[in-house]
Amino acid sequence: MLRFRMKSPLFLLLSVSFSYAFPMHPGNKSEEQNVQLVQEYLEQFYELEHEPKLQAWKSRNSLEDKIQQMQEFFQLNVTGKADADTLAVMQQPRCGMPDIASFVLALPGWSKTKLTYRILNYTPDMKAADVDRAIHRAFDVWSAVTPLTFTRIHQGAADLKIAFATGVHGRCPKPFGGALPALAHAFPPGYPFRGNVHFNEDYNWAADSDTEVNDAPYLMRFNLFLVAAHEIGHALGLAHSNDPQALMFPYFKSTLSVDFPLAQDDIDGIQAIYGPSPHPPKEPAKPTLPKACDPKTSFDAVTTLRQEVMFLKGKHYWRVYPSLSEVNYELISTFWPSLPSGIQAAYENMNDQVLFFKDNRFWVLSGLQMEPGYPKTINHLGFPQSIKKIDAAAFDKNTGKTYFFVGNQYWRYDENSRSMDGGYPRKTRDDFPGIGPKVDAAFQHNGFFYFFHKSKQWEFDLNDKRVTRVMKSNSWLNC
Repeated sequence: MLRFRMKSPLFLLLSVSFSYAFPMHPGNKSEEQNVQLVQEYLEQFYELEHEPKLQAWKSRNSLEDKIQQMQEFFQLNVTGKADADTLAVMQQPRCGMPDIASFVLALPGWSKTKLTYRILNYTPDMKAADVDRAIHRAFDVWSAVTPLTFTRIHQGAADLKIAFATGVHGRCPKPFGGALPALAHAFPPGYPFRGNVHFNEDYNWAADSDTEVNDAPYLMRFNLFLVAAHEIGHALGLAHSNDPQALMFPYFKSTLSVDFPLAQDDIDGIQAIYGPSPHPPKEPAKPTLPKACDPKTSFDAVTTLRQEVMFLKGKHYWRVYPSLSEVNYELISTFWPSLPSGIQAAYENMNDQVLFFKDNRFWVLSGLQMEPGYPKTINHLGFPQSIKKIDAAAFDKNTGKTYFFVGNQYWRYDENSRSMDGGYPRKTRDDFPGIGPKVDAAFQHNGFFYFFHKSKQWEFDLNDKRVTRVMKSNSWLNC
């Protein structure tokens, strides 16, 4: 992998041209760190040439062209600029293999269907038996839909070799580390290092789908089975998929089914190389996706995120740009793998931080990155031990107060003093007449509060303390 040189001519060129290629919010990173991140990301995953000459900006390998390629792949707004959405995607845990490159073309695959594999070493994060089981299940994912069979051997040369490693490891041409430490990588049949599958030991590996944040910054527990199944897909000849539901999507998703993680795109790709299984399994039931314009649509939580409004439901959320009438639909785990599904409340404060709540815990998003050290319990905000979850939260930009709704009551929190106001909780119906006692979600927009309960929402004037409109909950989704 090409290494970044802090004082290279290309870095100086990027810095000079920052205004047209990098109109981005730096978050917790400096401008220089963001420039380095974008360059390393595009070099590693989109074949950006480390070109010190000015004409590189006009070539097909220019920075702007590569950003556009990346945005097209992830179905982002194609601007050619490293905007906030693009940076957020770049900083998520992902596979270390490129999204475009000459050696990740699917064909021709292995010339035989009976393959062997060998586990060369183990991670201290898991029991050896759990590692064995996870790797075995990962191979089963692919043998279930192809004629391929996989036999484990304990010594000698194997077709596929499984190892855990850090940094520069052996003769592997792709060391782990740098600004973009990959979760893992694997090499396809047409590549000289074929059959090697390596997992980054700098991450924590788990036998289940637990993604609790540890004490160390941005280290989480990653499901070895899901990551191994993805990497074995590469070792069999598959490239990355731009389908967010696919196992071969570049980013780790804890929301994949551990029973059958393949999407139809994965199956179509692997069967294009090896053909279908002579004994195909029963087709798994496809998960039901929420329908935006269903008249019964409701939301778990609603929050602003800068100029957007996020409507969260289960594993997904809709991103709405009110001024543009634009709606996008995303998996929560695509951008924030450490967040669980089923978020119950969320709000954005005056510091551009978004707090997400589930049960008695909360997470903090700052600068489009999850803050280390979370989740914390809601008692840190001043709630008594008897409160086990928050139903809804809304921040009032005019007063700097946040309203927390629990059951038929609400608390008011002062964001400046970081403490609960005295005299609370109070009955919701006393101070918000007309919206009912129970609130599922809430947020503020253009001076009004919007309260949601099941399929209805109420527009509320906080100054006059009255409901001004009653609408369907999904009216924001162009329904």
